[in-house]
Amino acid sequence: MSKREQELNLALESMHFGFRAMTYKPDQQLARLGLARIHHRLLYFLARHPGCSVNELLQVMRISKQYLHQPLKKMIEQGYVSQRPDSTDRRIKRIRLTAKGKKLEYELTEVQRQRFAEIFRQTGPAAEKHWRQVMAILSEQIEF
Repeated sequence: MSKREQELNLALESMHFGFRAMTYKPDQQLARLGLARIHHRLLYFLARHPGCSVNELLQVMRISKQYLHQPLKKMIEQGYVSQRPDSTDRRIKRIRLTAKGKKLEYELTEVQRQRFAEIFRQTGPAAEKHWRQVMAILSEQIEF
């Protein structure tokens, strides 16, 4: 194995363990509620796109309708998400977080925001800027 391959493997391991560290506490809370990480993602994006349609949410999250269907159904059934027909086109369903959904999203995401705030405080603005650049490039390269 080349030195470069070893370095890249270390980067992959860092990404794996870093992601696990960022999701550990929210995942525990979700598990207690019988929910999974997809439910947190759904809450997170609905909090930032209230009143969007299902199709708009699919585009934002970059997932398939099949992948979203069951988690969204469960979130509606458990009272975290509400669904209403669009005021001009009743075929379109507008979805948004309920007060219960907003509370859970905040609790789950706040843990992660605090962790990032502390990490960025420790590493400084230049490290944060570079991290954001790397993540932006990774996000742009998603293939479906």
